[in-house]
Amino acid sequence: MAESRAGALLEELAPSLGLDPAPPRFPREGDLAVRLASHPFLMAPMAGVSDAAYRLMARAGGASLAWSEMVSVAGLHYGGAKTWELAVPDPAEPDLAVQLFGSEPALFREAAASVLDRLGDRLALLDVNMACPVPKVTRKGEGSALLDDPERAAAIVRACVEGAGGAVPVTVKIRVGRRPGAVVGPSFARRMQEAGAAAVAVHGRFASQLYRGRSDRGLVADVVRAVDVPVVASGDVSDERAALEVMRETGAAAAFFARGSYGDPWVFSRAARLAAGLGTLPPAPADRVAALALHVRLLDACGAHLARARSLAGWYLKGLPGAARLRARAFECVTLDDYLAFCAEAAAAAGEGA
Repeated sequence: MAESRAGALLEELAPSLGLDPAPPRFPREGDLAVRLASHPFLMAPMAGVSDAAYRLMARAGGASLAWSEMVSVAGLHYGGAKTWELAVPDPAEPDLAVQLFGSEPALFREAAASVLDRLGDRLALLDVNMACPVPKVTRKGEGSALLDDPERAAAIVRACVEGAGGAVPVTVKIRVGRRPGAVVGPSFARRMQEAGAAAVAVHGRFASQLYRGRSDRGLVADVVRAVDVPVVASGDVSDERAALEVMRETGAAAAFFARGSYGDPWVFSRAARLAAGLGTLPPAPADRVAALALHVRLLDACGAHLARARSLAGWYLKGLPGAARLRARAFECVTLDDYLAFCAEAAAAAGEGA
């Protein structure tokens, strides 16, 4: 594997934070259900969040596998460099689950083959987004709009399976329905299984809810009972206890951490410890600030825009002494040196509040 600046940073700084500088790959051998059962704590795809730096922090924190941001099959078709940046892992990443979105089966077939060719054995699986509720996506018949078009959705899955040629599993991420009163999760998931999906991730909200209200675990459980493939539970997995609860209550094989991983890359390893009957402790304030500094360095090393660090600062510093003032200060930062000076200020504030 080619060396990367990100890999060197992890090797230097991760161990002192209780993070793994060289996390293992997601298992390749055996049935996907078996692999997920032994590696159930996953980093969800999050638009505008799950870039390479975020994925590296999550994997270092114990995530069994991390998903890319949504990758447009049309963007890949037209050879967009910016689109390909979303699909290609940093050299320090052990592997990657790439999530595709669009509405044309032929473009999915092409994208599946292209991504596999580009990533090779670093591609862990291909996932199809049928859950995104954002209007600019759904108005094109993409994302959660596919819940209203199971024939097209099934054709997309079949196209991905054909494009991947059996080299990697093809999975789907869905919602329980477009709107309350129109639950389609169980029947839709069965159709995706019949089309060749090796697993189904289900968010327990309706698309019309966006991220408001509560995720309905009962509706997730209905999907679990409807299919023979493993189900990944998504929605309101806020911490390690919530992950184990949703898996126990729904029968899901695995759980997606999304917002529950904000500013907390250790949540994955805490979930694994809790599942093993071991004790867990929250990260110390000083470690949270040091992890923020590492995360910002990784953003820079991976070529991401450092403006993303402003959101990171709010997540990592939540609940720390003077957090509101520090969040305001983060918006004044522009360069890497600015952010590192900011982290030193936050570390001093954390020490004073200890």
